[in-house]
Parts: sequence; structure tokens; C-alpha cells
Amino acid sequence: MLTILGFAMIATFLVLIMMKKMSPIAALVLIPALFCVFVGKGAHLGDYVLDGVTDLAPTAAMLMFAIVYFGVMIDVGLFDPIVRGILKFCKADPMRIVVGTAVLAAIVSLDGDGSTTFMITVSAMYPLYKRLKMSLVVMTGVAAMANGVMNTLPWGGPTARAATALKLDASDIFVPMIPALLVGLLFVFVLSYVLGVRERRRLGVLTLDDVLEEEKETETVLVGSGGSGDGKVSMRKGAAAGTGGTGSGTDVPEGAGDSADDDGFQGLDPNRETLRPKLYWFNALLTVSLLTAMIMEWLPIPVLFLIGAALALSVNFPHIPAQRARLAAHADNVLNVSGMVFAAAVFTGVLQGTGMVDQMAKWMVDVIPGSMGPHMALVTGILSLPLTYFMSNDGFYFGVLPVLAEAGAAHGVTPLEMARASLVGQPLHMSSPLVPAVYVLVGMAKVEFGDHTKFVVKWAALTCLVILGAGMLFGII
Repeated sequence: MLTILGFAMIATFLVLIMMKKMSPIAALVLIPALFCVFVGKGAHLGDYVLDGVTDLAPTAAMLMFAIVYFGVMIDVGLFDPIVRGILKFCKADPMRIVVGTAVLAAIVSLDGDGSTTFMITVSAMYPLYKRLKMSLVVMTGVAAMANGVMNTLPWGGPTARAATALKLDASDIFVPMIPALLVGLLFVFVLSYVLGVRERRRLGVLTLDDVLEEEKETETVLVGSGGSGDGKVSMRKGAAAGTGGTGSGTDVPEGAGDSADDDGFQGLDPNRETLRPKLYWFNALLTVSLLTAMIMEWLPIPVLFLIGAALALSVNFPHIPAQRARLAAHADNVLNVSGMVFAAAVFTGVLQGTGMVDQMAKWMVDVIPGSMGPHMALVTGILSLPLTYFMSNDGFYFGVLPVLAEAGAAHGVTPLEMARASLVGQPLHMSSPLVPAVYVLVGMAKVEFGDHTKFVVKWAALTCLVILGAGMLFGII
């Protein structure tokens, strides 16, 4: 019964948010609360929620201060050269911009933290997508998949968990997996190229000068038309009339029709009052030091971002009113993301506290036919897709993987093979509603979580299968 209710709870949540019948925060809170009552453990709901909040409180704190820190870095112009450099390379070509998104996300993911990756990637790329009226779900989907492949780095989390659960060395798991992971990353780049070509066909190609000039013309028309965006000015050269959508489930890309004077190009505004060009190298050194400290694990990540945010505010904006203004400017993102994390704590708390997640994992292991024993590595790789999507990495690697590894050992499958196969599902895992970082991604990109889910799931699952296939082809799994 717990197994059925667990799957029903997850399915209900996903259906409601993808159909936009409920907001993610409301669904994350109300649906598990309702199912907790169905299970007959409504009296323990408070305990489950508090346990979930306790587990996710450090993550929420990290996200809150990380948003403030990187928000300040954006305000003072730290990432402006990156945006200008990417814009110069991309030449306002949607295909190059989408590929650039994947490359940037993969590079930034070297720090091992998904939230940081998404903040920097969205900060750099969001202005380009907004100005060119590109689909924002393409940006979030490509960034999530690139980060998911790179999340398998030994300091990223999953590899360390697999090594700990099976008492193995992390390098023995990761190093042989590098060829398969490179194939997966290459697939993400190829996919981003294909998605970029689709965007190019829909939007056409402009030079930067064309974009800026047409933006001025559009502003003039919007003033006279009330911002209706009724097509009085052609915004794209070579765009075919009536072309279809982007594959995101909508015919019009996210952000299309917005007024041209919105926050779309703030990252390139050379005249904003918050710029601190004289402190550029201080801010760059502070950011590099912060990321280095994260990778070296000198202090807990929430503590590092707390200190970093305090330093960034104090040095760049020494006057109290200016500091308050910067905090107020980023309060919306902080509230949205931290609220989503604490709402997710209700969902995870009920899943774990009622025993649903344990019964779901046990059922999936029990239904594996005995004849599949010699192929347990393949089975583990396939199971890692739904299991890491529907449960936390801790739940999968510490609760499910040891059971699967024991079953595989009985048929001669080594723990190393099992551990490597368990990493396959990470590109899909990074878009799971139970991963706090994904709310940073969709929140900063102003994308509905349901739209992101509908777009990314199929592509992320395909990326996982490509990695699994490459691992088997190379004899790694």
C-alpha cells in the first residue's frame, strides 16, 4: 500500500504542476500532507516536516546567501565581460548562444555545486535569451543536462556517496567512467546544437548592431501601441512566418512579447549605478577564493557564502542604505528559492518519514527477474533514472544501491561496475523536483517548473541512456 501511495503522490505532484493546476510550492506542501493523512500518519506530519526542514536548512541557507553574493557580483559588473565575450562569439546567432550555454554550464560545473553553476550561467545567458526572444526553457534544459553530466565529479556528490555506500575509492569509480561521461557531454553539446538550429530557424540571425537598433525601434512602437507587441515591427531577419514552437510545449517562447525595456539586458548596461570597475579584480579574486574554498572544503558551503556575501556587500557598498537597496533588489529571488526549498522539505520529509521511499525502492528491486542477475549493472543504470529522479541522492545511494550491489555480487557483478552504473541517472536527477538547485535555475530564468520539466525530461533521459550505452560499449559497466 505504501508503495502505491508513494508513486501516486509523486505522479499527482508532477501532473498538477505540469498542467499548471497548482504552483510548485503549494503542490510540494499540500499533496504530501494529504497523502500523509491517507497513510494514516497525519498525527506525525509535524515531525516529518521538521525532520525534512532540518535536513534541508543548510541548503536553504546556502542558496539564500549564494543568491545575494552572486546578485551583488552581477550588480557590480563582474560577469559583464563574460556576457560581452559570449555575445561577441555568438554574434546574436541563436544556435551559438544555445551551444554557448551548454559549454558555459559545463565549465562552471567544475566547482561541483549545481546552484553556483546555475546562478552564473543564467546571469550570463539570460540577457541574450531575453533580448533575442529565445525560449528560456531551452536555456534551463541545456544548463541542467550539462550540469548533470558534470555532477558526477568526485567532489560533486553522487560519486562520493556511491564510494561511501559500497566502501570503494571514489577515483576507482570515476576515472574509468570518464570516456562514457565525455560521450554524454558531447551528446549534450550536439543536442544543444540541434536545439539552437531550431531556434535559429524560428528567429533568424541578427548582428549585435541589428539587435540594438531594432530594440530602439521596438521601444518607439511599444510606446505608441501600449506594449502590445502586435507585429508592427519585424523583430527577426529570416524568421519564417508561422513557424512552430521550440519543443517546450508552447508555440511562443518564454518571454516573447515582453517590453524591450525590461530586465533583459541589464547585464550589459554600461551606465548602471551599481558598477564598481575599480573593485573588479577584488571581486574576481574574492569569487575565485570562494570557489576554491568550496572545492577544497575548507568550510561548510553555507558558511562560505555567508562570509562571501557579507564581504561583497561591505566592500562594494560601504554605506548602509546602499546595502539595504541591494538586499531588497534580490529579495524576490531569495524568497522564491528558499521558500521552494522549505516546501520541498515537506515532500521529502513525508516520503521518508512514512516509509514510502523505502517501500518503493524495495518493490523496484523485488520486481527484477532472477534471470537479470548477471546484468545487474545494466539494470542499475536503467533504474538510476527513475529512482534518482523520484528520491534524493542520499536515499538512492545509501538505501537502494547497497541492495542492488548485493544482488549483483551473487551473480559475479563487481561493486565497481554497480557504482559506475549508478551514476548514469545524474543528468535527469538535476531536474528532479527534490533537487533544490533546480529551483535556483527556473527561478532566476523566470521559467515555470512545469514547463522546464516537460521540456527537459525526454532529453535528459536520452542523455542518461547515451552514457549507459557508452559505458557498456567501452566495457566500463
